[in-house]
Amino acid sequence: MTTLAFGVQLPVQAQSRIMADEWEHGAGPAEIMEVAQAADRNGFDYVGVCDHVAIPRDLAPRMTTTWYDTVSTLSWLAGVTRRVRLASTVLVVAYRHPLITAKAFSTLDALSGGRAVLGVGAGHVADEFAALGVPFAQRGRLTNDAIVAIRAAFGDEWGAGGLGQAPRPVQPGGPPIWVGGSTPPALRRAARLGDGWLPQGPPPQGMAAAIRQIRDDRDAAGRDGPFAMGGMTRIYLGEATWETGPCTGGGPDEVAAAVAEQAGWGVTHLQVKFPARSVGELTDQMAAFAEEVVPRL
Repeated sequence: MTTLAFGVQLPVQAQSRIMADEWEHGAGPAEIMEVAQAADRNGFDYVGVCDHVAIPRDLAPRMTTTWYDTVSTLSWLAGVTRRVRLASTVLVVAYRHPLITAKAFSTLDALSGGRAVLGVGAGHVADEFAALGVPFAQRGRLTNDAIVAIRAAFGDEWGAGGLGQAPRPVQPGGPPIWVGGSTPPALRRAARLGDGWLPQGPPPQGMAAAIRQIRDDRDAAGRDGPFAMGGMTRIYLGEATWETGPCTGGGPDEVAAAVAEQAGWGVTHLQVKFPARSVGELTDQMAAFAEEVVPRL
């Protein structure tokens, strides 16, 4: 069975009503830090922060306007954690010149001792692209081009067309680049250009088939070497006395069996959402998962 690493999307920093629990809407930096430090303490592989610059008014009732800046938040967390990796899940790279992104994540990697992960995505909010002067219809090509340019800047101080960038990242070749998205173009992008894949919701063909497709595309492109194959799940350990929404629940054996199924598909990096009514319940769930479920895997 594949060895699994576990990550968490940090609460509070992105307060879309689709994914945020009710307690998050009254929370702030203290709770973000508390969850990041719980991940650090309990052996989680990464914490994730996602990205929006400005939310159109018509989408605000669903998405809200609270989206903490990705790089600022990860940089702050670098100073209050010690070992957990710091991931953008995901950064819309078309919003920024590739050299800006390369500079930010090289610096984050240097400041954190080699813990940065650059998760990238193509984006989906057309009005946000328009506000930033970026052509929405070209976002796929812009994302592909950005990955190539960022990787060149990560790999060589002078990789940006003869322009130098320092400080240099600690990780050889720079932070790994994980590609987010569950559409066919996103899967191809992950296979051909990425060091990993971060699903953004279930792919239409199902997780097992999507993983097979990525593997086949990597083989066809002649790519080998390490690749972080992402997965997503919702877990509530124990018997919930409240409405958690769809999730895997029960005792450690039941939860471990459900998680092991994803490893059987080839998932190597599983992002876990723990439904909770407070930050304390969330960190308790994280600790129980680390203590009771992970050893069974």
